[in-house]
Amino acid sequence: MLYTRRELGRLALAGLPAAALLKPRDLFARRAAKPDSKWAGVQVGMNMPYNLGNNNLSGDVVLDACLQLGVSAVELRSQPVEAFLGSPAAVTVPPGGGARGGGRARGAGQARGGGRGGRRGEPTPEQRAAQQAAAEELARWRLSVPMSRVAEFRKKYEDAGVLIQIVKFDNIFTFSDDVLDYCFTLAKTLGAHAISCEMPIEAMDGTKRLGQFADKHQIWVGYHGHEKVTPEIWEQAFTYAKYNGANLDLGHFLGGLKKSPIPFLKEHHDRITHMHVKDKTLEDKNVTFGQGDTPIKEALQLLRDNKWPIQATIEFEYPIPAGSDRMTELAKCVQYCKDCLLS
Repeated sequence: MLYTRRELGRLALAGLPAAALLKPRDLFARRAAKPDSKWAGVQVGMNMPYNLGNNNLSGDVVLDACLQLGVSAVELRSQPVEAFLGSPAAVTVPPGGGARGGGRARGAGQARGGGRGGRRGEPTPEQRAAQQAAAEELARWRLSVPMSRVAEFRKKYEDAGVLIQIVKFDNIFTFSDDVLDYCFTLAKTLGAHAISCEMPIEAMDGTKRLGQFADKHQIWVGYHGHEKVTPEIWEQAFTYAKYNGANLDLGHFLGGLKKSPIPFLKEHHDRITHMHVKDKTLEDKNVTFGQGDTPIKEALQLLRDNKWPIQATIEFEYPIPAGSDRMTELAKCVQYCKDCLLS
C-alpha cells in the first residue's frame, strides 16, 4: 500500500514525520515481529485515528502508524472502516440534526462565520437540505454493507498483529433502529467487545435506548466522559442496561471534577469498557505524560495488580513541543505506560 498525495498532506498537517511514512512497504519488511503493547497483562492501546490528528485517515495509514509505534490494540473510529467499505462520504451528524442513520458530509455543510445562516456556524436552509440528503444516502448505504468486507478489514489488522477492541461511532443517538443493528454487527464482526460514544448528558434517555441494543447484541457501550460527566450520570446509565458501561477518561475526570478517578475505577471496574489515558493538571490543562496531576501510574497498576481486562487507551491531546513531532510524542506516551506497568 502506498499513501496517496492527499493522505501524505493530511499526515503532514497532523504533525507526522513524512520521512517515517513515505515507504510503508519498507516498514512492513523491517518489522518482522508483530507489535506487542500488552505489558504485565495490561493491554495498552491507541485512540485512532484521533491520535493522528485526523479522523478521516485511511485504515492503512492507521495500521502503519500502529506498527511503527509497536501498538497492538486500538479504539478505532468508524470512519476508516467505512471508507474501506466504500462509504459514499466521510460523514458525521451535527448534534441534534440530520436524519436518523446518517449525517452531514464534511465540507458539504456548515456555514462558516455566519453567512446566510444567520448566527455564526448555523447552516443555511440549503446546507440543511444537503445534510439531510447525505444522511439518507449514508443510511441506505450502511444497510447494504456485506459483513464479509468488514471481516476483510479485521483480517488485515489481525494479520499485522493489531486488535480492534472498541469501535467509536459519532452521533450514534441519531441513528435508526436498523442502523444501530448495523453498528453493533459491524463492531462484533471487527472483533470488538464494545462500541464507544459520547455521554448524552442532556438526553439520558438515549442511553436507555442504546442500552437495549447493547443487551440485544451483547456488545458493551462505553459512554465517554468529558469534564461534566459525574459518577452519578454513569451510574444512571448503568441502571438502564446490563451492557451499558463507561469509557473512563482519567484526565477529564480529574480536570473536570477536581478529584481522583481512582475510587470510580475501583468501584466500577466491571463496567469500564476502556480507560482513556492522558495527563492533565487540576487546572484542566493537558500536559506531557508524567507532568500533570492525573494518577496514570496508579490506575495502570490497578489494572495490572487486579487483572482487570480493561484496555488502557492512550489519547493524545497535549501540545506538541517545539522541535518534536506527533509520532515522537506518541512513542513517548507508549513508553511511559510501559514503564508504569513494568515498574
